[in-house]
Amino acid sequence: MAGELSGQQTEANVRRVTGFTAGGVASGPHRPNPTPPEGPHVLVIEDDPTVREVVGRYLTRAGYWVSESHDGEQGLRLARERRPDLVVLDLMLPGRSGLEVCAELRSSVIGGSVPIIMLTALGEEEDRVLGLELGADDYVTKPFSPRELVLRIGLVLRRSRDVAPVSGVRSPVRDGDLEVDVVARRAVLAGRELALTVREFDLLAFLISHPDQAFGRPELLERVWGWSFGDASTVTVHVRRLREKVEDNPTAPKRISTVWGVGYRYDKVGDSRTGSG
Repeated sequence: MAGELSGQQTEANVRRVTGFTAGGVASGPHRPNPTPPEGPHVLVIEDDPTVREVVGRYLTRAGYWVSESHDGEQGLRLARERRPDLVVLDLMLPGRSGLEVCAELRSSVIGGSVPIIMLTALGEEEDRVLGLELGADDYVTKPFSPRELVLRIGLVLRRSRDVAPVSGVRSPVRDGDLEVDVVARRAVLAGRELALTVREFDLLAFLISHPDQAFGRPELLERVWGWSFGDASTVTVHVRRLREKVEDNPTAPKRISTVWGVGYRYDKVGDSRTGSG
C-alpha cells in the first residue's frame, strides 16, 4: 500500500511540475551516461528529484549527454569538471540559490559564455528578471512540458553556433569602433572583445544588421528568441545589459535607442565616432 501511494505521489508530482504523466517516460532510475556521447553536454541543476529525473530522461532520449546536480555547489563542481554546452538551472535551490549559481557561472571562465536556461515558478517574476539581469539566456516557467524544454534547449544551442539565420547576414558588420562577426560569433568594441551571452549576441547581431528600423518587443521575441509569445520584459532586460556593454553612457544610449510606444532601434554612430577623415 505504501509503495502504491508513493507511486501515485510521484506521478502527481510529475503532472504538477511538468504537465506530463510518468507513463510518458521510460521506467527505471535515470543515470547520466557513463561515457560522453557525441551529443551536447547539458548540466541540469534541480533539487526536485522528480523534475530532475524527468528532464534527464527526455534529454537523454533526445541525444544529449546529461549531468545532474541536486544543489548549486555540486552543480558548480560538475561544471568545473566538464564544461557543459548548456545549463538548466532551477532558481529555488537549497544552500546557494539559483541566482547565486547563475552569477558564479557568468563570472567564471568555465561558464562565462555557456547558455543558461532558468526553471522558474509562476510567482517568481522578480527573481526571473534578476536572473536575466545576471545573464541567463532563457527561462521556462513551471509547470512546463519536458518536450518544450528540450525544444528550447535545441533552439538556444543552435543559435549559439550560428546566428546568421537570426541576423540575416554572414559577413562582419561594422559601425565605427564596433564590429560584429556573425560567423565567428564575436563582437569587438574599440579593439576589445565583448563578453556577451548567447542572447545578447543574437540581439546585437540582429539590431546592427537592421539599422534605422524600429522593432517592437514582441517582434524581437519572435525574430531573436524564436518565441511566438512570452514575457516582453525579457527583451527589456537584454537591451539594458547590452547597452552596458556597447554604449559609452548606457543611460544616454546612442546606438540602441528607445522608440517610445514601439520598441528599439539601432542607430549607426560610425561617422560621429570615427570622424570625417
